[in-house]
Amino acid sequence: MATPTSIDATVHGAATMDPAARRRMMVKAVVASAVGTTIEWYDFFLYGVAAALVFPKIFFPSSDPFTGTLLAFSTYFVGFVARPFGAAFFGHYGDRLGRKAALIATLLLMGIATTGIGLVPGYDRIGIWGAVLLVIGRVLQGVGVGGEWGGSVLMAGEWTDPKRRGFTTSWAQFGAPAGMVLANGALAIMTYTTSEEAFLSWGWRVPFLLSLTLVAVGLYIRIGILETPVFESLKAKGKVERAPVVEVLRKNWREVILTALLRTGQQTPFYIFTTYILTYGTQALGLTRGFVLNLVMLQALVSMATIPWFGHLSDLFGRRTITAIGCLVMIVFPFVYFGMLDTRVTALIALAIVLGLPLHDLQYGPQAAYIAEAFPGSLRYSGASLGYQLASITAGGPAPIVALYLFETYKTSMAVATYVSVTAVISLICVWLMHDRAGSLDHV
Repeated sequence: MATPTSIDATVHGAATMDPAARRRMMVKAVVASAVGTTIEWYDFFLYGVAAALVFPKIFFPSSDPFTGTLLAFSTYFVGFVARPFGAAFFGHYGDRLGRKAALIATLLLMGIATTGIGLVPGYDRIGIWGAVLLVIGRVLQGVGVGGEWGGSVLMAGEWTDPKRRGFTTSWAQFGAPAGMVLANGALAIMTYTTSEEAFLSWGWRVPFLLSLTLVAVGLYIRIGILETPVFESLKAKGKVERAPVVEVLRKNWREVILTALLRTGQQTPFYIFTTYILTYGTQALGLTRGFVLNLVMLQALVSMATIPWFGHLSDLFGRRTITAIGCLVMIVFPFVYFGMLDTRVTALIALAIVLGLPLHDLQYGPQAAYIAEAFPGSLRYSGASLGYQLASITAGGPAPIVALYLFETYKTSMAVATYVSVTAVISLICVWLMHDRAGSLDHV
């Protein structure tokens, strides 16, 4: 049986490394994973914040506030629809040509798409075509993100000891709150340093245009990483699949479906706590835009610590145990969350928002390793990416739209809380059905 440090690396890269050099490459792989996903999520969340606060006025000015926000969130949802296509496309090439090449391509695509969005003229200049170009940019963003996550997780996980894989792969998850901090921070700076008129005219575009600089940094880091020892081993043994997406749907369809449903109770609260809260806080509670943005950034900062911590705990107590606890918490917490918000007491509002993501991280921290370990190495990029990104259509993308509709229809936040709670029940059932292969070399 292969040792945890060799992971069947019979040729190239890791096979010729001394232990110290291999450890350095492990660290570089984890850093590259965290930095790359941070940049990708910065691009992705930038759109989400702008969809809540800016796009209704810039691209849908003729609509009433509710309709304009709904239309803006609909263009936001398009990116989620595109993510499974990105998962299939980059999953195919990630399993065929290697993790590194696919990851470089995803980063380039996201950078180009985000910069393009920052250049799209508003409704006052080109009418509805502004919204059309917005959708095209969002689709390209979605394709890029769809391929990014799986590659980042494998780059970190396939370079490291299986006994620490929960911790090391959690750094790919770390990119989500880190990117959110950067995105919200960039827009907050522009909000505070420009007038309302200047912000709506050009200020909101600056963070989008900065994406190219961040992408250059990410590419520099990723180019210096060697291909993972697992993929090198697959090539040496002639086990690279010709049609990995087809094969994973034929052989591992159960795992693909379960991983998608497993994420339901994590994806839904994530986008309620980070995107819908911007609309609910400003429109329903009458809070200022800057106040809500600051609290969202604060919860993301806390999340940057809790994600790797819960990933580490999954190495000690198992992915299933930590994830199940997270599901149970999320069945109850949404009612507490909205109850605290609706008091309109500033301290309770702040506490509720700041607690949101850290409690959600009980599921999110172990999730990367839990999903990646469900698939064999030759199909892992495709399988993990497809399962992960399918949840973007069923849970993540629709969440702000569903929440907006439920609150508008029932006039109570408890309808939204019930919705989030039900999704956590679905995830808990999937935890019971999924195997926990933590540390297993048989699936590396």
